Amino acid sequence: MTQAIERLITSQKTFTALKCKECGEEYGLGAKHVCEDVCFGPLEVAYDYDAIRRQVSRETIAAGPHSIWRYKAFLPVETDTPIDVGTGMTPLVKANRLARQLGLKNLYIKNDAVNMPTLSFKDRVVSVALTRAQELGFTTVSCASTGNLANSTAAIAAHAGLECCVFIPADLEAGKILGTLIYDPTLMAVKGNYDQVNRLCSEVANTHGWGFVNINLRPYYSEGSKTLGFEVAEQLGWELPDHVVVPCASGSLYTKIYKGFNEFVKTGLVEDKAVRFSGAQAEGCSPISQAFKEGRDFITPVKPNTIAKSIAIGNPADGMYALDVARKTNGQIEDVTDAEIIAGMKLLAETEGIFTETAGGTTIAVLKKLVEAGKIDPEEKTVVFITGNGLKTTEAVQGYIGEPLTIEPKLDSFERAWERANTLNRLEWQQTQV
Repeated sequence: MTQAIERLITSQKTFTALKCKECGEEYGLGAKHVCEDVCFGPLEVAYDYDAIRRQVSRETIAAGPHSIWRYKAFLPVETDTPIDVGTGMTPLVKANRLARQLGLKNLYIKNDAVNMPTLSFKDRVVSVALTRAQELGFTTVSCASTGNLANSTAAIAAHAGLECCVFIPADLEAGKILGTLIYDPTLMAVKGNYDQVNRLCSEVANTHGWGFVNINLRPYYSEGSKTLGFEVAEQLGWELPDHVVVPCASGSLYTKIYKGFNEFVKTGLVEDKAVRFSGAQAEGCSPISQAFKEGRDFITPVKPNTIAKSIAIGNPADGMYALDVARKTNGQIEDVTDAEIIAGMKLLAETEGIFTETAGGTTIAVLKKLVEAGKIDPEEKTVVFITGNGLKTTEAVQGYIGEPLTIEPKLDSFERAWERANTLNRLEWQQTQV
């Protein structure tokens, strides 16, 4: 057995406390997410980075499983048998055709639209949260969700044999509702927006004592997002990119990728480097973007009104921290219209063969907007994070894409249709050149 594998197998717990992000007060490692004793700030997992440095190397990580659990030393779980359904290690695609269209030279797509088991980055955070939930003795798990989290929680709870009850806004896309119900949880469709759903779930968590992945288990849950940053650094040959563009809902994903890069630097896995962090929001729900543009140091909640429902959080819990990351990294936070979101979905599909949901369309549209505004250097190694699959939000593009040509089962019928299609394609191309 190699020394690297021996070190991996004998690794010990590396997380030490829950620590308030505002005042620094420390708490035990239970199901708690708010600094109840001092300032009511959010809690975050603290680590012993010296212990991590002793346990990990590029070799131990490479010897680990082909999933997020290759980074177990950086995650808040104790067990040697975490819930592993193959989550993570999704493709980092060199997006040459999209890059040429936008005038970039070094563009990559981190494609969590093919993540396991439910085709979104939420599989990462839920795998961590439910592993920790089992360690803390929870037998019923839950979440407040705009769709993807409900899919992930229901699927991974089914795999782990946990009872599951999840809460969603009643007007969610049909694909996301079906993608939750197939795992046979109890699904509560609430007549209200996400923020109302979340408030109800806080009451249920307090009343029933369930493990809510994004409430009382939130400090553990949010750590799963770091694995996107870890993977990008590893897939780039143990280097950090120059610029990232990340969708912003609560702001947690954005800030945790930043934390992940910093943790790899602290433990000597990559060299330190200035990485610019840009965030993407839908105009119809853009409280973080609005605060950034107005130079505010506070978030004003908004009522969501956008097709990008998976990132439609009007009162983002980590919005302030996202603003801080954007400003100290010389990044941007931008928003786009629903029409631009649809165009972004189509652009990514037509150039790179990746069908993303509305959150991904938002991110691609913001990428395009930033390039056109001169806010992304064409030479920068830029990574765009695509967090969900377009098959979940097909309603968004209905009426905006072509339709099949219906023909008879005869060669002449095909030839006439083929000529019509080519004529239309030539006209469309000519219009783009005007």
